[in-house]
Amino acid sequence: MMKTTTKKMMMANTVGRLCFSQKNILAPMVRVGTLPMRLLALDYGADIVYCEELIDIKMAQCERVENDVLQTIDFVALDERVMFRTCSKENGRVVFQMGTADPERALAVAKLVENDVAAVDVNMGCPKEYSTKGGMGSALLSDPEKIEAILTTLVKGISKPVTCKIRILSTIEDTVNLVKRIEKTGVAAIAVHGRMKDERQRHPVHCDYIQAVAQSVSIPVIANGGSSDIVKAFEDIETFRASTGASSVMLARAAMWNPSVFRQQGALSVDQVMQEYITYAVRYDNNPFNTKYCLCQMLRDRVESPFGKRLHAAQTNQEICEVFGMTEIFNKTTAELESRRASLQASEDLSETPELEDDVVIMPVRFERRDYPPQITPKMFLLEWSRKEKLEQPLYETEQRSQDRGFQSTVIVADKKYRSTLWEKSKKFAEQAAALVCLRTLGLPEGRIGEEHSGLVNKRKRDDRKSTAADNDDDDESAAPKRHTHTLPQEEEVTCRTKVVNGVCGQTAH
Repeated sequence: MMKTTTKKMMMANTVGRLCFSQKNILAPMVRVGTLPMRLLALDYGADIVYCEELIDIKMAQCERVENDVLQTIDFVALDERVMFRTCSKENGRVVFQMGTADPERALAVAKLVENDVAAVDVNMGCPKEYSTKGGMGSALLSDPEKIEAILTTLVKGISKPVTCKIRILSTIEDTVNLVKRIEKTGVAAIAVHGRMKDERQRHPVHCDYIQAVAQSVSIPVIANGGSSDIVKAFEDIETFRASTGASSVMLARAAMWNPSVFRQQGALSVDQVMQEYITYAVRYDNNPFNTKYCLCQMLRDRVESPFGKRLHAAQTNQEICEVFGMTEIFNKTTAELESRRASLQASEDLSETPELEDDVVIMPVRFERRDYPPQITPKMFLLEWSRKEKLEQPLYETEQRSQDRGFQSTVIVADKKYRSTLWEKSKKFAEQAAALVCLRTLGLPEGRIGEEHSGLVNKRKRDDRKSTAADNDDDDESAAPKRHTHTLPQEEEVTCRTKVVNGVCGQTAH
């Protein structure tokens, strides 16, 4: 059960303004920098962690959701994918990195997340096509005016520190000139990857470029790009810092292969690290494909071994746990989460007292897809009950408000109207919420997981209905860590009719 709220949970505000001097930092990494990896890096000694690059267009469509079961803050897209998830364990130490080429859109996203992160970073160094094709990433390096516009807008528009991450230009002089322009925008720090945009990890890192940058500006400079050439153990972090003259060091691949590289006492075995990573992945319901991807990066040359092939074949976090002999941990963690979910649901049920407003029964109810079996929905139960009682099919009236494109539905059953006071992100979910208000007001079963069997919908064959889930292989341009979600099953026995009312309302008979 996830609870949406409009209030601002100022998670990072309680810690104070983030300082970027003398820090060891987990770099933003596509498909790697999701919550489990960030938490693990912090456990091992990282001072600051960056999330993976998240594209502004997708983030701008997200809704901020308080996940009371996982005890996280989730930013959920219209298709129900969790684009960004954070929790109190990384409070004050997580930096949100976005891909953007538009100042106003960047500001909208920054305002959306600023109360749940410690700082906001703009990716200006990624050379991959998914980032550059929209003028983002390293494509910005050839447009310093746009860089200035984006960073200035962010610095003036949000209360948290703003940083950026760049790659070096073709000459030291050009690189230094660009960084000086960036410094004037008011950013709190700048991360410099010591390679040019057409260079890859096989090319040596240019420590002299980073050193020249560090000597030319007064803000902290974060050195990045030393994983292959220099940093292989904790003590190498200081070597890289000294060779570049930078304030701080940011690690990518060295941390991806073994995040315990941040551990001052020495790195742990990869096998132990993987088990600790899986524990976080299960605890925070990480997308299993993302979990598997990160584990495969840690396995490295063992990925083609029999063990690696077993991991590759796993499709769920439960199956991943079975491969690692962690079934007991999976069962214990999921049982704790389900217990918390049930407790929260019971408390919510007690607080849901129907009220009457303008002849409409109202109640603050939200439809959570994950609380119902794939083939079952509250609308199905309400339809079957109406038929059993020889009533007309439920009629749904839906409206959409313009400011956030939220939906709210009213269902008419036996000449009475029922509506949830909470707005949903889709018309389908709004109708399900209205059905829930009616069912709960009448004391009827709704089909929720764990509910006592009612037999209401068993008389209809539904075996051919397959719930669809986003396979979320993380190949989209945002590379955002993502979870499995169910698409609402089509109710083939129901005919629908829709019409426009006052430009915003639709009526559907179900």
